[in-house]
Amino acid sequence: MGDKNEKYSQRRRPRKKVCQFCQEKTTHIDYKDLGRLKKYTTERGKILPRRITGACAKHQRMVTRAIKRARSIALLPYVAE
Repeated sequence: MGDKNEKYSQRRRPRKKVCQFCQEKTTHIDYKDLGRLKKYTTERGKILPRRITGACAKHQRMVTRAIKRARSIALLPYVAE
Protein backbone atom coordinates (compact mmCIF):
# COMPACT_ATOMS: atom_id res chain seq x y z
CA MET A 1 0.00 0.00 0.00
CA GLY A 2 2.93 2.34 0.55
CA ASP A 3 3.84 2.02 -3.13
CA LYS A 4 0.40 3.17 -4.20
CA ASN A 5 0.58 6.40 -2.17
CA GLU A 6 4.07 7.16 -3.49
CA LYS A 7 2.88 6.62 -7.05
CA TYR A 8 0.10 9.18 -6.70
CA SER A 9 2.28 11.76 -4.99
CA GLN A 10 4.88 11.58 -7.79
CA ARG A 11 2.34 12.10 -10.54
CA ARG A 12 1.59 15.79 -10.67
CA ARG A 13 -0.71 17.64 -12.94
CA PRO A 14 1.19 19.72 -15.48
CA ARG A 15 0.70 23.45 -15.21
CA LYS A 16 -2.04 24.75 -17.48
CA LYS A 17 -0.66 26.69 -20.42
CA VAL A 18 -1.90 30.22 -20.92
CA CYS A 19 -2.92 31.45 -24.34
CA GLN A 20 -0.15 33.69 -25.69
CA PHE A 21 -2.61 35.64 -27.83
CA CYS A 22 -4.97 36.34 -24.92
CA GLN A 23 -2.07 37.67 -22.84
CA GLU A 24 -1.08 40.04 -25.65
CA LYS A 25 -4.76 40.87 -26.33
CA THR A 26 -4.36 39.97 -29.99
CA THR A 27 -7.45 40.42 -32.14
CA HIS A 28 -5.98 39.36 -35.48
CA ILE A 29 -3.34 36.78 -36.44
CA ASP A 30 -1.57 37.74 -39.64
CA TYR A 31 -0.86 34.98 -42.17
CA LYS A 32 2.29 36.85 -43.24
CA ASP A 33 3.86 36.58 -39.77
CA LEU A 34 5.79 33.39 -40.54
CA GLY A 35 7.96 33.50 -37.43
CA ARG A 36 4.91 33.23 -35.20
CA LEU A 37 3.12 30.68 -37.37
CA LYS A 38 6.13 28.35 -37.46
CA LYS A 39 5.88 28.01 -33.66
CA TYR A 40 2.49 26.37 -34.18
CA THR A 41 3.68 23.76 -36.70
CA THR A 42 5.83 20.67 -36.34
CA GLU A 43 9.09 20.05 -38.19
CA ARG A 44 7.08 18.11 -40.73
CA GLY A 45 4.66 20.99 -41.31
CA LYS A 46 1.64 19.72 -39.37
CA ILE A 47 -0.41 22.10 -37.24
CA LEU A 48 0.12 21.49 -33.53
CA PRO A 49 -2.99 20.75 -31.44
CA ARG A 50 -4.37 23.04 -28.76
CA ARG A 51 -3.29 20.85 -25.87
CA ILE A 52 0.34 21.29 -26.93
CA THR A 53 0.29 24.97 -27.97
CA GLY A 54 -1.77 26.15 -25.01
CA ALA A 55 -3.86 28.45 -27.21
CA CYS A 56 -7.54 28.96 -26.43
CA ALA A 57 -10.11 27.60 -28.91
CA LYS A 58 -10.77 30.96 -30.53
CA HIS A 59 -7.11 31.73 -31.17
CA GLN A 60 -6.31 28.15 -32.22
CA ARG A 61 -8.92 28.48 -34.97
CA MET A 62 -7.38 31.80 -36.02
CA VAL A 63 -3.89 30.26 -36.10
CA THR A 64 -5.14 27.31 -38.15
CA ARG A 65 -6.83 29.64 -40.62
CA ALA A 66 -3.68 31.78 -40.92
CA ILE A 67 -1.47 28.71 -41.48
CA LYS A 68 -3.80 27.40 -44.17
CA ARG A 69 -3.83 30.79 -45.90
CA ALA A 70 -0.03 30.99 -45.77
CA ARG A 71 0.20 27.49 -47.23
CA SER A 72 -2.20 28.29 -50.06
CA ILE A 73 -0.05 31.19 -51.26
CA ALA A 74 3.20 29.21 -50.73
CA LEU A 75 4.55 31.14 -47.73
CA LEU A 76 4.59 27.93 -45.68
CA PRO A 77 5.10 24.42 -47.05
CA TYR A 78 2.33 21.82 -46.84
CA VAL A 79 4.91 19.15 -46.05
CA ALA A 80 8.44 19.87 -44.87
CA GLU A 81 11.17 17.73 -46.35
